[in-house]
Amino acid sequence: MIERGHPQVSIVRQCELLKVSRSSVYYIPRERCQEDLELMYLIDQQHLETPYYGSRKMRVHLQHKGHPVNRKRVQRMMRTMGIQAVYPRPRTSIPGDGHKVYPYLLKGLRIDRPNQVWATDISYLPLARGFMYLIAIIDWHSRKVLSWRVSNTMDTDFCVDALEEALQRHGTPEIFNTDQGVQFTSEAFTGVLKEQGIRISMDGKGCYHDNIFVERLWRSVKYECWVSKHKPEGRYELNLPRTLSKRRSE
Repeated sequence: MIERGHPQVSIVRQCELLKVSRSSVYYIPRERCQEDLELMYLIDQQHLETPYYGSRKMRVHLQHKGHPVNRKRVQRMMRTMGIQAVYPRPRTSIPGDGHKVYPYLLKGLRIDRPNQVWATDISYLPLARGFMYLIAIIDWHSRKVLSWRVSNTMDTDFCVDALEEALQRHGTPEIFNTDQGVQFTSEAFTGVLKEQGIRISMDGKGCYHDNIFVERLWRSVKYECWVSKHKPEGRYELNLPRTLSKRRSE
């Protein structure tokens, strides 16, 4: 929009009228160095093989290839290339009409012992033809998977079965946190918690980070532990981790 060499309006005045800085007019973009191009090529290759890699794992991959780069540089290059970790997820948390929703009790709470807080969520496992639903219950302190169930329907029964198994094998928690899905707000599920004297906590609407440790578990399960290898007898193999490492979610 700047007309250089205008006989009446100088470049300074044109910049004032367009409300742009003069430095942006004279700026010449610098070409990317050969090293950046090589790193971007490696990132693109690895992303095609492991689309679940974020900037942290991509940095580790590049370091194993002999390129000592930091995470911020990897983030900038991935952003430039339009690459990000893949997280497909259908809508599994559907609220139930008329069901009671409980407040979120974990905000600012210091969790420093086992059986203080348990949490659960439902995700899905992709198959060759459709998918199955998976529920897992974990301990927030140890990140241990206490129990899990797989079902081909989004009913409440397999959620209650997983809850009763966890209670039978690992004792009783002080607080149990879920989302606002119809399975967890149902009387069948909350009734089991009330009978055991467990305080019920529920995530805020649309606040996935309120249950971030279970969300991080799904990342590990679906992209690292789920072996989508079709068996001759038509079965799939699930290697569910017993614990989840204590580090921040990517």
